[in-house]
Amino acid sequence: MNTSASTSSAATLPRIAVLATGGTIAGSAPDASNTAGYQAGVIGVAQLLAAVPGLDAIAHIHAGQVASIDSKDMSLALWSTLAQRVNELLASDEIDGVVITHGTDTLEETAYCLHLAVKSAKPCVLTAAMRPASALSADGPLNLLNAVTLAASGAAAGQGVLVAFNNRIHCARDVVKVSTYAVDAFQSPEVGALGWVQDGRVEFQRKALRPHTVDTPFAAPAQWPLVEIVASYAGVSRVAVDALVAAGVRGIVVAGTGNGSIHGAVQQALADAAARGVAVVRASRVGSGHVMHNGAAKDDALGFVSAGTLNPYKARVLLLLALAAGIGEKAALQRLFDTY
Repeated sequence: MNTSASTSSAATLPRIAVLATGGTIAGSAPDASNTAGYQAGVIGVAQLLAAVPGLDAIAHIHAGQVASIDSKDMSLALWSTLAQRVNELLASDEIDGVVITHGTDTLEETAYCLHLAVKSAKPCVLTAAMRPASALSADGPLNLLNAVTLAASGAAAGQGVLVAFNNRIHCARDVVKVSTYAVDAFQSPEVGALGWVQDGRVEFQRKALRPHTVDTPFAAPAQWPLVEIVASYAGVSRVAVDALVAAGVRGIVVAGTGNGSIHGAVQQALADAAARGVAVVRASRVGSGHVMHNGAAKDDALGFVSAGTLNPYKARVLLLLALAAGIGEKAALQRLFDTY
C-alpha cells in the first residue's frame, strides 16, 4: 500500500492533543555536551512545544501533562491512566488525534499496550528522544514535529498506535529499541517500518495486518494481575520461578534461548507452575524471529503458550491484558497470541 498526505491548510487545521509523560525528550543536563548525565522528565509540555517552530501551521495543539517520569519507572497504573485519557480525548469531537511524548526505555511496551487498549480509529502517535532537550543536536524537537505531522495526517487514521522516530513510522506491535545511544534507536525487526515522515510529508508503504485498537477485546484495567518475566541461560536454577509462584503470580513469560528453548531445570519449574494454574508463555531473548508452537509433544503437554513474534516484554503486555480480561485458559491464550 502506498498512501501519502501533506499538512492541512490553515483554515482546516486538525486539533491534536499532545500528552507529555516525561522521558529524555523532556530531560535536562548541566551543559550542552552532556547526553548521559541528565535528569529525565524535568521539562514541561509547554516548554517542549515552544522548542518546535512551525507547529501552529500543522495543527491546533491542546497540551496536557500526564506524568513527569523517567520511563524506566513506568507503572501499570500509569498505563491505565494514560489509556483512559487517550480514549476520552479521541472520543471527543474536539480532538482529531493524540501525540504522546515518552521515554525511550519502555516506549515499545506502552505503545503496544495502547495499541491493544485504545478504542478509536483516530491517530495515536508516540514519540521520544535519545538526547535530552538541553543537548547539542537534540533530536526531540524534530521527532515531536514529525509526530504531530503524522497525527494530523488523514493517512494515519485506522493504522493503530504508531511510533514516529527519526523520520520513520513504526507499528506499535513491531517496534523495539535496538541501541543504547544512537538517534536511530528504534527498528521493526523482520517486517520493517510502516513508512516515513519528513518535511511535512507522510507516506505509508504498508499497513499492519493484525487486529488492533477497536478490533480487540482489551481494556487497561484499574487493577492489574501479577505477571513477571524470567530468563533461561546457562546454569540457571528454578529458584526464581518457584519464588514467583509462591508470591502468587498469575502469569510468567520466559525469555528462552533460540526458538524459545528452556533449560531443563526451569522448564520443569514452569511446568509445575502451569499445573498449578499459572499462565506460562514461552518467548525468546533473541532480538528477532518467532517462537514456534511446539504442539502436543511439548507446549501442550507442558501447559505452555508460545509468544510467536512478540518479544518477552510485549508478550507480558498481552498476557497482562488477557488475564485482566478473564482469559486464562491455555487454548484461548494461544489463540490471542496467534491473533494479536
